[in-house]
Amino acid sequence: MRYSYIKAREKTVFTKDIQLLFMFFGVTLFMLFSTYAFLVFKDYRFKSEIDDIVKQKVEFRTNISNMNAQITVVEKQSLFCEKVFTKNSVLKESINNLFDLVPSRITLSEAKIMQDGLILYGITPNKDVYNFMLQAPLRSIFHRTYSSFYPAQNGWLRFVSTNYIDEEELSGAN
Repeated sequence: MRYSYIKAREKTVFTKDIQLLFMFFGVTLFMLFSTYAFLVFKDYRFKSEIDDIVKQKVEFRTNISNMNAQITVVEKQSLFCEKVFTKNSVLKESINNLFDLVPSRITLSEAKIMQDGLILYGITPNKDVYNFMLQAPLRSIFHRTYSSFYPAQNGWLRFVSTNYIDEEELSGAN
């Protein structure tokens, strides 16, 4: 027997409200898991970037130490070059002063410059010209001065003048 004009519908546990509730919880769980996965991925990326930065930091420090070593070498070379340039300038000036010191009546044939002395070879008209015009200035510069004379074929005298600065004076000046 039937008391209703409509057909009875089947009742399920999954009503529209429950389906909507499950969909809401599903979307919520999906968003939570995707957020968690995103945060895990970002944490991994941050850790790898930190490792890269640490490696770069170590590399930069080694590069800086290498550059400092190279700077030290270049500074030493610069000081050495400056020292050589200064010595060359002083030597050039000394040679110019030496040739300015030699009078026109005396002719030099050879000059040997040593660390602590000077040896001159040349020709002079006589001993007096040598003694007054060259020996006197040499004695004012050097501590010990020795001269030897030999007759030349043209009547002039050949001379060898050895002049030394004492070592104590050199070390005291430095």
